[in-house]
Amino acid sequence: VVIDFEMTRALSLAARRGVDVRLVVPAVPDKKTVYHLGKSYFPELIENGVKVLRFTPGFLHSKVFLADDRQAVVGTINLDYRSLFLHFENGVWMYRCDSIKDLKTDIEETMARSMEVTPDMLKTGPFTRFVRSVVRIFAPML
Repeated sequence: VVIDFEMTRALSLAARRGVDVRLVVPAVPDKKTVYHLGKSYFPELIENGVKVLRFTPGFLHSKVFLADDRQAVVGTINLDYRSLFLHFENGVWMYRCDSIKDLKTDIEETMARSMEVTPDMLKTGPFTRFVRSVVRIFAPML
């Protein structure tokens, strides 16, 4: 999960307004640098009410967004600068169609197999915090 300051801010503001924001990330990363970069934003997200869940069976690569059980996006779009501004990534927007019910069922099953991240799980030493802060500088390029 490569999210940056702006995305963290948007998700946090939504959660603080009362929106039920949930972010499901893989428990097993494919790229460790990107994984640690994403984790560096978890404390702020959780502090602001975003529920962060780790998909415990392992790797998860889906890009699915569901809103109000009426709208959804499924595609290749990550929540990062490169996907949103540089690459020609695609997503299918669905509005009030029958497929959304199936998508919601799949999301619920995924969340049932996930574990919520707590602040205690995020405690790290000074070296890890330093590395994560340095890696954030390069976030737009990852």
